[in-house]
Amino acid sequence: MRNAWASIRLPLALAALAGGWLAAAPAAAQVTPPSLALPIQCRPGVDCEIQNYVDRDPGPGVLDYQCGSRTYQAHTGIDFRVPTLARQRQGVAVLAAADGRVLRLRDGVADISVRITGREALEGRDCGNGVLLLHEGGFTTQYCHLANGSIAVKPDDEVKAGHVLGRVGLSGRTEYPHLHFTVRSGQALVDPFAYGAPEGSCQGGRSLWRPELQEALAYKARIVLNAGFAAQAPLTMAAIEEGPDAPTPDAPALLAYARGIGLKAGDVQTVTLKGPDGALLAANTTPPLPRDQAQNMVFTGAARPAGGWVRGRYVGEYVVRQGGQVVLSRSFETRL
Repeated sequence: MRNAWASIRLPLALAALAGGWLAAAPAAAQVTPPSLALPIQCRPGVDCEIQNYVDRDPGPGVLDYQCGSRTYQAHTGIDFRVPTLARQRQGVAVLAAADGRVLRLRDGVADISVRITGREALEGRDCGNGVLLLHEGGFTTQYCHLANGSIAVKPDDEVKAGHVLGRVGLSGRTEYPHLHFTVRSGQALVDPFAYGAPEGSCQGGRSLWRPELQEALAYKARIVLNAGFAAQAPLTMAAIEEGPDAPTPDAPALLAYARGIGLKAGDVQTVTLKGPDGALLAANTTPPLPRDQAQNMVFTGAARPAGGWVRGRYVGEYVVRQGGQVVLSRSFETRL
């Protein structure tokens, strides 16, 4: 999301729009930045993923810290995405990334996709429900899109790293459940993956994440966000977001699906479905993507045969190729 509380490019104007959220944050001297714990209670690569990084390009282009395109224009933070709305509704805690004090917060914004509300209705509330923490040396961390009514702190509370601030929601300018996490030094934006790197550069600076998080937060050019099976056809992105019902032995259809994020122009996606005997039941290969895409879904499937589904293990496989080379793959299975 593009954060309405503050921006590295227009800090005074957008801070004013934010109603002074950042006015109380002092400018930072040359001090040691905080060592950051994971700000969300999930396992990156298992039940959450990074959707977007900080946009390091000061102009009209986009550039993430690894010189890739896993970001969008003027994006100010790290988006930690949970895979479905169903998972979000189970409750995913948002955690303080470092010791600090609650400086500001907002609650009371409904958990509704911006596709429904429209952007105009969220003017000045892009962050939705959120918390702003002040840390030693004038650094701040900001936590956006929290669930309505979930914020568990109040202004001036002292918190330790790992303290529960609230839960991941769908408030503010977002189309999917995630935590937008921003770090600043005074009003200057900080990329927690590239601290100290000059603006507009990539593959420089240093990570502020704790050493034990380095492997889990390693950069991925492309990611499989969801892969599984469904019984309804045709399958939609909204159905995947809700979490499709698992197919049963009497299901009228069996579909294998996958949703990738960070896909690139020219990527070709293939998804296949095989039966218990290894025979190919269905396959779908898409045309090359015409441009980079934040997310893309593909599925294939078959109708229930006259004699019913053969009991046993069904296997799906999702493969992404770029120039004929496999750049991403995932196998998955279910039993009927």
